[in-house]
Amino acid sequence: MQPGRGPCAAKAVRPLGLKECLALEQGATSRPVGRGTGLGYTLGMGAAKAVRPLSLEEYLALEREAPVKHELVEGFPHAMAGASDQHNRVVVNLVLALGPLAREKGCRLYASDMRLKMDAATVYYPDLMVICEEDAGEHYKEKPCLVIEVLSESTEATDRREKLRKYLGLPTLQAYLLVDSRTPRAFGYYREEGGWVYREAEEGHLPLPCLQGHLDLSEVYYGL
Repeated sequence: MQPGRGPCAAKAVRPLGLKECLALEQGATSRPVGRGTGLGYTLGMGAAKAVRPLSLEEYLALEREAPVKHELVEGFPHAMAGASDQHNRVVVNLVLALGPLAREKGCRLYASDMRLKMDAATVYYPDLMVICEEDAGEHYKEKPCLVIEVLSESTEATDRREKLRKYLGLPTLQAYLLVDSRTPRAFGYYREEGGWVYREAEEGHLPLPCLQGHLDLSEVYYGL
């Protein structure tokens, strides 16, 4: 056997291209564990491929071809799993509650499928966001005044820590709400003079600053 030709021989590695990344996503063995889980693949026989952070342009190109949605976290794409029935019904109720307020104020309401760019290396898909000023991006937005995430078992930790820190850094954001899909309960972080104020409620209302209205929790959990 020639040196370097055996089954344990080391092989040079290189960064994956976009087409290779897509091919892996479609055909390799993967173990996604829900929304926010990074892409990890078993290629067999101990083989390994080097990876590198994607640029924003590469990420958008990947999203155009990928069979599932990904959030970009510090340059690395993380596959998103499908949401539960309860989660989807809460999102629909939120759209029905916020839609008339957004329309009355001349704002735009986006649910689930519009990206929110945090910076060049991080892009999320909020459950809902409201934009009340010019924000012309076709593939992502940057200037929400309100962001809402619906909590579930697989997303709560990320929504309460990583995304909380990122969202509160947005200069246009006036409120970040977290609505629990499992029990009637909602939390809000509100920008006020001097910093952020935390509020929570299990019934009644939470304020919606940029829409100059209130979120009625009985509407959020209607039929659930």
